[in-house]
Amino acid sequence: MKIQAAVLHNKGEPFSIEEVELAEPKADEILVKIVASGVCHTDAVAREQLIPIPLPAVLGHEGSGVVEAVGTHVTSVKPGDHVVLTFTTCGECENCQSGHPSFCTEFAPLNFFGKMSDQTNRIQQNGKDVSTFFGQASFGTYAIANARNVVKVDPDVDLALLGPLACGIQTGAGTVLNKLRPEFGSSVAIFGCGAVGLSAVMAAKIVGCQKIIAIDIHDSRLALAKELGATHVFNGNDSRLVEAIQAVTNGGTNYAVETTGISHVFHQSIKALTTLGVVAVVGVGGDVTVNMNDDILSQGKTITGVIEGDVVPQLFIPKLIDYYKAGHFPFDRLVKLYELDEINQAFEDSKNGSAVKPIIKMNHHI
Repeated sequence: MKIQAAVLHNKGEPFSIEEVELAEPKADEILVKIVASGVCHTDAVAREQLIPIPLPAVLGHEGSGVVEAVGTHVTSVKPGDHVVLTFTTCGECENCQSGHPSFCTEFAPLNFFGKMSDQTNRIQQNGKDVSTFFGQASFGTYAIANARNVVKVDPDVDLALLGPLACGIQTGAGTVLNKLRPEFGSSVAIFGCGAVGLSAVMAAKIVGCQKIIAIDIHDSRLALAKELGATHVFNGNDSRLVEAIQAVTNGGTNYAVETTGISHVFHQSIKALTTLGVVAVVGVGGDVTVNMNDDILSQGKTITGVIEGDVVPQLFIPKLIDYYKAGHFPFDRLVKLYELDEINQAFEDSKNGSAVKPIIKMNHHI
């Protein structure tokens, strides 16, 4: 079938809305009519080829839509179901089968190498292969996904809002709720108040953290963090940031979430911990030097990496939606909507901080 999609032809270029050809779903796959797709920092990283994906490509990995057709082996969803599309996995390795699919041993090839699990492409243009992203490529009017990265969701909730639950929002919330699991009355510092960080703030409020400290360089995001549950906010440019955090937590936080991937911020997240504190690193970054004795050993601190909140999306995302419906997880406060032909503006607004979580809506002319 012919569809409209935002195609990336060369590194760093703007997206171009073009017609491409989408194949039929295979036996374990699902055809989804995309209603909307979130814009995530990982899409921007891929556009700049910091994650080197084969080009041309259709990006997008926070898709939401309606099931149009299913392959012969698919039993988890049926046509008409509302779904979100998340990361894809092999489903067979030890990590997948022990409840840690985001650490699938095939995560990189399945999500970043441009092909589906059978090593073929579902998108073509002028007879040439176009790469898929995260096993979905949801910056288009339709997408093919494997049954393993499709999550059935409540049809009573606005489907256009739900795509970001599949990556950025589940990363922030899952890191707190599923990985760190802070005790009632404990303290947490969240470095970076984008969609991931603000989702972590809301999750920390849900579990009853006594001190929820949000750090960012944009005052507008700090104000939003306050509204969503932060008890204290600090500007990341404060030269005495670590001392300020220690002052309001009686010596340091029990937990921290580092979302920025910036080396000096990572150092601040460690130094702001109290003895036996734990920092979860979710931001993609580079080399960092730490003093093993002063920074880690002598105070029993822990540094742990977390991908996608270390959750099982089919279990976790419906729970987040239930909390949203009950008014306890208002992630819609992060959202700004754009049309497909405004996708380049959405990326620019995400980069300059004027939009926390852009969502691209597909126009199906209905």
